[in-house]
Amino acid sequence: MKKSATDTPAELKVPLETGATTALVYRGGHAAPAALVLAHGAGAGQRSGFMVEFARALSARGLDLITFNFPYTEQGRRIPDRAPVLEGCYRAVIEAVRAELESARRALYIGGKSMGGRIATQAAAADPALPVAGLVLLGYPLHPPGKPTERRDKHLPSVGRRMLFVQGSRDAFGTPTELSPVVDALQPAATLHVVQHGDHSFKLPRKDPAAQSAVHAEVQRVIEAWILSAP
Repeated sequence: MKKSATDTPAELKVPLETGATTALVYRGGHAAPAALVLAHGAGAGQRSGFMVEFARALSARGLDLITFNFPYTEQGRRIPDRAPVLEGCYRAVIEAVRAELESARRALYIGGKSMGGRIATQAAAADPALPVAGLVLLGYPLHPPGKPTERRDKHLPSVGRRMLFVQGSRDAFGTPTELSPVVDALQPAATLHVVQHGDHSFKLPRKDPAAQSAVHAEVQRVIEAWILSAP
C-alpha cells in the first residue's frame, strides 16, 4: 500500500482477473475496532462527494474505511459491468483488504451506496464462508424507479449476516414502507434506519446545507453505533 500525504487516503492496488483497480484506505487511527468497505453507486465513483464525505467522516469516528472503483469506473466507462464482474471485483477487494488491515481481520463489514450495496449483498449471499461480519446498505435499490414489481430482494435471506439498511423516505428505488416487510423477515435480525424526507441519496427536498449536513452526520452516527453494537 502506497504511503499517503497527511489527511489523504492511502492507495491500495487490487489485482483482478483482468487488470486491477484502486482502493482508497481511510485509516481510523491506531487499533481501529473494525473495517468497512463501501462501494460506489452506478453513476459515480469512489471520489464522488458523497463517497468521500462518508469515508472521511466514518474514519474520523475511528473506523478504517475503504472505498474502491468497480472496473468500468476505473477504466473510465459509463455502463456498469455485468454482475459476475462486479461481484468478482468486490471479492478481490475483500481479500486485499483483509491481507492489508488488521482491523479487517478483526471485524470486516461491507456494503455501499445503491448498486454498490446490492453487489455486496449478492457476493455475501453467494458465499456463506465469505469473512464478512455484516453489511451496511445506503439506499438499497429494491426496484428500478417506477417499476415496483421488478424486485431485487430474492437473494437477501441467503446473506445470513447482520444488515443495516439506511433508506430515504422518498427513495424512488424503494420506500421504507416497501422495504420494511423484507427487512422484518431477515435472519439474523436486520435494522432499517429511515432518513425522513430523504431521497435515494438522502437529499432533502429543500436546499439547506446545515440540515443536509445534520442528516449525513446522523446516518454516520447510526452506522458507527450499529457496527460497534455487534455481539
